[in-house]
Amino acid sequence: MSSYSLVVLISGNGSNLQAIIDQIERGYLNAKIECVISNKKGAYGLERAQKHNIPTAELEHQAFSSREAYDHELIKLIKPHQPDCIVLAGFMRILTASFFNAFEHKIINIHPSLLPKYQGLRTHQRALENKDADHGISVHIATEELDSGPVIAQADFPIEAKDTIEDLQKKCHQLEHILYPLVLKWLIEKKVEISTGIITFNQSILKQPLMLKQISQNELP
Repeated sequence: MSSYSLVVLISGNGSNLQAIIDQIERGYLNAKIECVISNKKGAYGLERAQKHNIPTAELEHQAFSSREAYDHELIKLIKPHQPDCIVLAGFMRILTASFFNAFEHKIINIHPSLLPKYQGLRTHQRALENKDADHGISVHIATEELDSGPVIAQADFPIEAKDTIEDLQKKCHQLEHILYPLVLKWLIEKKVEISTGIITFNQSILKQPLMLKQISQNELP
């Protein structure tokens, strides 16, 4: 079986990228990262990729006059790699319809909230301000509407009275590094399949997100 082809888009530290690299190297994921692309110069995630001999590219959005112009160039950069999946891993850039049309049903994102709650930024702060009992993360199909695509899987945890924004961020990161590789494994093995906005899991339509706490330990990275 040939390896599953990934292109990863980042903007910063790249900790989720590192989690994916680690799971490829230990054999959990039968995948190959064809390229890591950052919209920010000097993003540390690029260095992470280079340490593992993964090709990288910087495509700074400031150099383009419009989102459309940027996405046109980004599409040109990605297409030769013919990715099975484009992984948004802390890519802090809103993409246009033309990008999603070019890679329909192939783009996934990870978001630090239990979607549909708290789309956009400041998710940890908003959870604390609203005195939520729980918080967590979501892996979803990326669509033109920000953080609104169908959710594949989520992981949650209780918010404790002493928790700060930094505490929630740390707890989310720990779960992200488990859930993102797990969802990728499901995609690679075709346990999860995506078409026309419909997600199936083991060939049954997914009516609600899969929850990490309900998954057998044997399946986890």
